[in-house]
Parts: sequence; structure tokens; C-alpha cells
Amino acid sequence: MAGSPALLLLLALELCEYGQSGQRYTMTARFRDSSITHPQVGQRLELECLAAKEDSGVFWVRLDKGGTLHFIVFISSLPRTTFEGNERTSTRFEAMKDSRFYRLVVKSFTPQDEGNYFCLMNSNQMLYFSPGQPAFFPVITTAAPTTPAPTTQRGITEKDPCLKTPDPETSKEKELNFFCDIFIWVPLAGVCLLLLIALAVTIVLCQQTRRRRCRCKR
Repeated sequence: MAGSPALLLLLALELCEYGQSGQRYTMTARFRDSSITHPQVGQRLELECLAAKEDSGVFWVRLDKGGTLHFIVFISSLPRTTFEGNERTSTRFEAMKDSRFYRLVVKSFTPQDEGNYFCLMNSNQMLYFSPGQPAFFPVITTAAPTTPAPTTQRGITEKDPCLKTPDPETSKEKELNFFCDIFIWVPLAGVCLLLLIALAVTIVLCQQTRRRRCRCKR
């Protein structure tokens, strides 16, 4: 607003006259897209002001977080636009009039555009303000850190499911089979050994007997 002293003087004069008797009007400022609750970075944001009179110009102003009012644009009933610095156009904003709707467009919403947006009208030496339309980025909340659950040492407290433990019944069965094999095959091997020894002794005795017989015949 510092770049528009004439506008400051106009607002000061009108504020002095505010409260005098006369007809009262209602102004409404809102997002053109009713589904928007919070603008996003770089978004094209469109606002509209429903004025009480079609033949009256409308001012758009923004109240920032610090409580400072910023003049944006004046849209006349012709319509003609006058931005800050008495400029006809703006690199950040667009403005237009459609019947009783006075529209403001933020071309690319940035943090410096956050605030409450108002439209106001001058009629019969009185100012009529709309309720503010807040336009702030959504608040990002960070979740509180959670305490990690105690971990168990799998090598100590838990058995690895991939390792297969032998079945005790199977182990016992194998042991019994082993002992049975010993009791069966060891005696059998002993008997076979005795038979071999007896057979060898018999063969030796037979040979000796034959030799004796042969000597007697001579």
C-alpha cells in the first residue's frame, strides 16, 4: 500500500465516514472452486467477490500473518483494473469483472501470497467489507517418535524354523535295528567261522589218512 498514497488517502477518508446512516450492503469473498480448502504451491488460485451493487467498483486486499494490509487491485465497474503502483497489469495477479462478480486470480500461489483475502466496496461515502477468505497452506504435523518394540535374539530364545530336529521315535527305531543286526549277524559270523575251521581240520585229517594208507600198501 506504500506505493499507492492516493489510495491510502481515499481509504482514510472513507474510514472516517464509516458508520454514518444509510443503506447497508453485504459483500462475500470466497474461492471460486468450492472444493478448495487449502491452496498448493504453484497453484492457480481463483477468488471471487459477490458485490452488492453491479455499478460499484471493488477493492481486493490481503491481510498477512503479521496483521499488515496489502492492496492488490481495484476493479472499476467499466471494468478497468488498477494494481499496486498504479499499474494496469500485474505479473502475479489477474483481475476481471463479470456482472456482480469481481474476480481475483493468483497466477502461482507462493508463501508470500498466504493470508486472509477481503473485498471491499465504496458506496455513498461508506466502506463495506466482506468476511475474510483464508488462504493458507495446509499445516504439516509430524508424528511423535514411537518406542521400538523389544527384539528377541533368534539364535538364543527362538529356534530357527528352517532347522529340522530329528524325530525321537525314528532315532529309537534305528538304534533297535542296529542292536538287532549285531545280535543276528555276529553269532552267524561266528558259526560260519567255526564251520570253516572244522572243514579245514577235516581236510587236513583226510589227507593225513590217505598218506598213511599209501605207505601201508607199499
